[in-house]
Amino acid sequence: MIRPVQAIVRRNLLKFVRDRMRLFLSLFMSGILLFVFSYVTRSAVSGLEHPMNYLISGIVIMTVFQTALNGSMGILEDISSGFMKEILVSPVRRWQIALGQVLSSSIIACCQGVIIMVAGLFLGLRIDPLHGVLALGLMGLSGLTFSALGLYLASLTKDSSNFQMVVTLVSFPLTFLSGAYIPVTMLPGILRPVVWLNPLTYTTAAFRAVVLGMESLPTATLVKVGIAIPLGGGGLVVMPLASALMVLAMGAAFLVLCVRRFSRADFSSVKVFRRHR
Repeated sequence: MIRPVQAIVRRNLLKFVRDRMRLFLSLFMSGILLFVFSYVTRSAVSGLEHPMNYLISGIVIMTVFQTALNGSMGILEDISSGFMKEILVSPVRRWQIALGQVLSSSIIACCQGVIIMVAGLFLGLRIDPLHGVLALGLMGLSGLTFSALGLYLASLTKDSSNFQMVVTLVSFPLTFLSGAYIPVTMLPGILRPVVWLNPLTYTTAAFRAVVLGMESLPTATLVKVGIAIPLGGGGLVVMPLASALMVLAMGAAFLVLCVRRFSRADFSSVKVFRRHR
């Protein structure tokens, strides 16, 4: 039962490693943001004890998010080329294909997040081994959550050009309304409901809390730096641990949705934009 999942994961990882251009392009933008934010906007969070941790943690989790969300583009290419159609008519069940795709996308996303984090160590990032392990776990959870969301969108659109447009429409507002680059406390009140509904808000808050190691600070301080999320005006505040649990719950929901959608989707007319190399 597990062997088909392992085979799909292994195949997707090998395919990614051999595609050097894709690897370079996926890391290029994160690298640019890493250097720009580390040297130009350092003063924006100068009140923190470790401002570089604050900046780099946002870039790392955004790298995981973008890579995981875009990872399902490969399954549309596989179906169009005929490779996946052979698997679809085999005894392998569709939920195993979906799980293998989600796992491989999340592993790739985590690896790229780790690469950016290691690069951040040379720019001033400071994190102890325990918090490093916790950060890796949260990257894995985030990768699974948004890989599942990406597969759901791919199964829904069944067209690479439409998939890319949908991903852009989804990722752009989620990114800038998550607190990764701009603290949520600086956003206008009219956008707060979107911030509360944004799964990336809680992902960023939980991940940043681990990287900054600010678990023992007062709630007011955590709210000020965007690590604790105030909901409405009733005094309800989502703490980092609650944010992590919310991400876990959303990840489980997205996984169920994507498996059900993938199991029922008709891929007989998948369209893929061919990339010229």
